[in-house]
Amino acid sequence: MLVDEFMPVYDVSDAVATVVDSDLATSWSALMEVDLIEVGRKRPLVAVLGALRILPDIVSHLLHGELPPRQPEQMRLRDLTTIPLDKGGWVLLGVREQDEIALGLIGKFWRPVIEFARVSSAAEFRAFAEPGFAKTIYALSVRALDPRRTLLSGVMRTSTTDDDARRWFRRYWTFGVGSGAHLLVNGLLDVTREIAEQEVTPPA
Repeated sequence: MLVDEFMPVYDVSDAVATVVDSDLATSWSALMEVDLIEVGRKRPLVAVLGALRILPDIVSHLLHGELPPRQPEQMRLRDLTTIPLDKGGWVLLGVREQDEIALGLIGKFWRPVIEFARVSSAAEFRAFAEPGFAKTIYALSVRALDPRRTLLSGVMRTSTTDDDARRWFRRYWTFGVGSGAHLLVNGLLDVTREIAEQEVTPPA
């Protein structure tokens, strides 16, 4: 898997999965098209977690006399790579069609206003080793269980670049962030499952 290729050694890892009553192609299409903003609307807890995380950044803009950046109307997984790097834009680490997609992000996530590293390619993500940062990967995949059922999975994995970053990240993870990431990806997979199953025509 891509997550193993890019991060075989890590500090924390979590995984979620759900079975989708649809074929692999339909499940993959739903995963690629699911709107992350709509996930927040359908799963209020996910929206609350996201709002709490971006609140310090909004306050920082206001304190500097700036308007907060306007939120997009739609945000699919691939769209995460179009966000400016200094605003938390994700790096596309790889896509294997109808198989898996992996996205990476590097930053000091434990700070109220996150400092993001400027990496713009999978190769830069892999090579990044500047002290004081954490590298995280979200990898989402589909696997056929049989012609009409698909296993939809998500793996969240993080490594740190030095002992200081490791201490900070472990505190950050321990104080609820781990469960927050779990809920976020679980919500994403759950809405993807609903979309895929709605596309399936019941057998005659």
